[in-house]
Amino acid sequence: MDTGWIQVFVLTLAECVAPAGKTVCQETQFELRFLTRADCEFALEQLIDLKSASDNVIVDRGRSGCAPSASEREVFPTLSAASTALSGEEGWQAPAVEEPATSTARLSHQERLATLESCDDTNGVAPCKIGEIIIEGAAEQVEVWRRVQ
Repeated sequence: MDTGWIQVFVLTLAECVAPAGKTVCQETQFELRFLTRADCEFALEQLIDLKSASDNVIVDRGRSGCAPSASEREVFPTLSAASTALSGEEGWQAPAVEEPATSTARLSHQERLATLESCDDTNGVAPCKIGEIIIEGAAEQVEVWRRVQ
């Protein structure tokens, strides 16, 4: 199997942990690797919250964070090649193939966009469109309701 370099994000957590009943803490630092920055930052936030709730752990936020890096890994040309190569591994779970999400709002927007003329063609008279942006006419007076507490 071929190997290649892939981008990873390294989460570093620097902390000082004191044993129960002690006032001196032992500084430690550990790293975890993630494939996306969002996953790394989410895990970092969760770890900091969890560690900060402890009475005997101090997290050094200045030395903790997510940094891009690279890692050499096996690479597969296709999902089916990966499934074939790894299907015998204990606990193998084929990744879900994500299809592009199309929300109802996006579909409605596209349908409305198709019915409008370009603002250049209407001399700026709304409603019209500029690329994928819908330009509406002047808004009506809107009532604002507030809950009184």
